[in-house]
Amino acid sequence: MASTTSAGTRIAITAGIPASQTKAGYEALTFTTVSGVESIPAFGAQTTVNTFQPLDGPQEKHKGPTNYGSIQIPMALDSRDAGQNLVRAAAAPTNNAQYAYRVTYPDGAVRYFLGRAFGLQETPGSATNVLMQTTTVEINTDIVRVDPA
Repeated sequence: MASTTSAGTRIAITAGIPASQTKAGYEALTFTTVSGVESIPAFGAQTTVNTFQPLDGPQEKHKGPTNYGSIQIPMALDSRDAGQNLVRAAAAPTNNAQYAYRVTYPDGAVRYFLGRAFGLQETPGSATNVLMQTTTVEINTDIVRVDPA
């Protein structure tokens, strides 16, 4: 496999929930692309390391609870973008609903997951900055991986 840049990676959101946590379940949904996304950080499951130190041997390590992680998504603020408006609705303090997310890589690979948006902060910055906003999405499910065709 050849390496590639992240240029062209897209994230999309929908208020729908898949009937199943499968490729087919997610593909049945209609997603809206979030425009103006600057970057998408690392995301995916992290499992806690639980340790036990017996008196007469080496430390034992066991897998503990899994945290599916979170992503902070910075984007150039565009109040007319349908995807950003969905993010804004998802991030409302009184909205506890899960939303489905789709990350599409330049080679056509796709990652699906469910999560809740916790806040949407605007960053005016200085005169030489682009007006930005950032949301934090807490991921609540395993990542469904779809390899490129």
